[in-house]
Amino acid sequence: MKNSTWTIPDDGEIREILADRIDARRDGMGAVAGIIDEHGQRVVAHGAMSSTDDRVPDGDTVFEIGSITKAFTALALADMVIRGEVTLDDPVVKYLPAGVSMPARGGRQITLIDLATHTSGLPRRPGNMTLSDWSNPYADYTVEQLHGFLSGYRLRRNIGETHAYSNLGFGLLGHVLSLRAGVSYETLIRERITGPLGMANTAITLSADMRKRMAVGHDQTLAPVANWDFQALAGAGALRSSANDLLAFLAAELGYLKTPLKSAMAAQLDPRRPAARGDLQALGWVISTDPSGDTVWHGGATGGYRCFVVFDRERRRGVVLLTNCASTGYDDVPFHLLTGRARAAPSGERVRAALGAEALERFAGRYRFSPEASLVVTRRGARLFAQLTGQGPFEVFPESPTRVFWRVVDAQATFEIGPDGGVTGLVLHQNGRDLPARRED
Repeated sequence: MKNSTWTIPDDGEIREILADRIDARRDGMGAVAGIIDEHGQRVVAHGAMSSTDDRVPDGDTVFEIGSITKAFTALALADMVIRGEVTLDDPVVKYLPAGVSMPARGGRQITLIDLATHTSGLPRRPGNMTLSDWSNPYADYTVEQLHGFLSGYRLRRNIGETHAYSNLGFGLLGHVLSLRAGVSYETLIRERITGPLGMANTAITLSADMRKRMAVGHDQTLAPVANWDFQALAGAGALRSSANDLLAFLAAELGYLKTPLKSAMAAQLDPRRPAARGDLQALGWVISTDPSGDTVWHGGATGGYRCFVVFDRERRRGVVLLTNCASTGYDDVPFHLLTGRARAAPSGERVRAALGAEALERFAGRYRFSPEASLVVTRRGARLFAQLTGQGPFEVFPESPTRVFWRVVDAQATFEIGPDGGVTGLVLHQNGRDLPARRED
């Protein structure tokens, strides 16, 4: 809940928070916080560009922003609605090439607003993604594969009724909007949003100068990882940006910067459908509401970065947090800075058990929670990694012959053993819930 008398901390306190995560908890490599309020804009940073580059990142350092891209995709939608180019209730199939069909259910077609609010009934990712390279999972997924999947998929949920986060849905939204506009997705975002707002460091294709200023991404073990690339699903997570650029974006959202996008930004928050944890889903943005007002936000994560944009339109203040590590150890920080919400305490230290390669190997496999969600466990030498659908792989650590734990988040998994000694399934323990999954051959 918000603290209505809360004042955003000063630079020294923010730097102490970042130093605690990076230096004390070893939960990251580098982080940049951007603040905007009635007093202006400021940037606070700590850490390093990489383990071999001790430069401290700054407001112009470039990061992958992952799913924050969805807020830009949805803003492009709102802008096109205001221009009369599309309507929210247009069926998606209207903008696909002839011969490409869309799944339907109960006599209802998937519409643009269904995609923009994660209520389309489409899965988190398309089932024909091969995931041949986990270090860059979206790079090889083509438009032809997307069209083929849509034409053959059968919906398992009613359209417009259930919130189910879908990278596929937003990738598809970016695709059809670019088809309607007659330009590439990157060109659409540049012409409609980043260009008018002067966001020269927000793009998919990096200029030579941006590449020099891009922080190296790291996994939760602080090992450097590859950047992510997108083809057909760019609208779900392809953008790279900087703290200064995202502060310019928030300046427009909060009315500090005059922009022709003002009406589209307001319209983006009008449709509100129920989402997870009692939140509301607007067009792209998530809205957390309590008696003190609304907090609008979106997070983004790729294999080596974790980022947030949060803002309060009524109090005209916002926070950007960009990190070059996939750790979830910063997730509480932007909300604390903006609203005064209590920060998370360090999690209790769990003891790692020494298991040999053979013991670790028997955990390896795919564990199915539902038709759309699974956990893939792999062994890499003496290390074990687990990847939930739509996320990057994170290292897990054995604490017994049948149980592992995550360090990036408070979660554990207990493996179920069959009569023959083989692993038959697992139970994921997280957020007070026990989620069973069966093992697939």
